[in-house]
Formats: sequence, structure tokens, C-alpha cells
Amino acid sequence: MIVVDAGVLIAHLSIDDVHQDAAFGILDTEEDLVIHPLTLAEALVHPARHGTELTDLAKIDSLGLMRREEPVDEPVHIARLRATSSLNLPDCAVLATAEAFGATLATFDRRLADVARARGVAVVGA
Repeated sequence: MIVVDAGVLIAHLSIDDVHQDAAFGILDTEEDLVIHPLTLAEALVHPARHGTELTDLAKIDSLGLMRREEPVDEPVHIARLRATSSLNLPDCAVLATAEAFGATLATFDRRLADVARARGVAVVGA
């Protein structure tokens, strides 16, 4: 199982992104792919500015990613990650999801990757 960070989706949607080939390599897998709802929203911000969010949402949905349902204690887990790390809330959400599933984290964000590895989470992409 791989939990996907917004940067991977953004690179996948953008033909001129430097990470597009790497994103395709990460997403072209037989493993289950999971996304946190906050991560999905983050990936759709730029498309929403250009009125293409529904088109890009359909592209993301075609990848077959499972959307993470929020367990009751997840806000506490995310808050603790935010309080004890240098990560922003979207990064905390994706890391909390990877930890909850015992999954690999796909990201191009070095800071997120470093914190994830320090917490024992496997990382691809960064």
C-alpha cells in the first residue's frame, strides 16, 4: 500500500512538472494507492484557480486511489504530528495516513520524507 502526497498528484497532472515521469512511475503500480481528503483538496487548488478542478478530479479518480476515511482519533494524531514536527497540516495528514496503514509514503517533499523516515515510515520519490 502506498499513501500518495499532493506533490505526486500535482506532478502527474502537470505536463511540464519536473517530477511528472517519477509521479507516473509511482502511480503505475499494482499496489493499493491511498489518499487523504485534505491531500486531494491540496492537489485541486491550482486547477480550481483555472476552473479545471472537476476535470482534474476525474483524472485523479481514474487512478483508482482509495480515499481515506477519517477515524475518530485522527485529528488528535494530526495535531500531535503538527505540534512535534516542522510539517504543515496537509503533510501531517498524509503522514498520519501512512502511519495508520503501515504504508509507504510517496512524496517529492524532502522535509516530509525526512520526518517520515525518522518515524519509521518507508518513502518513495524523495
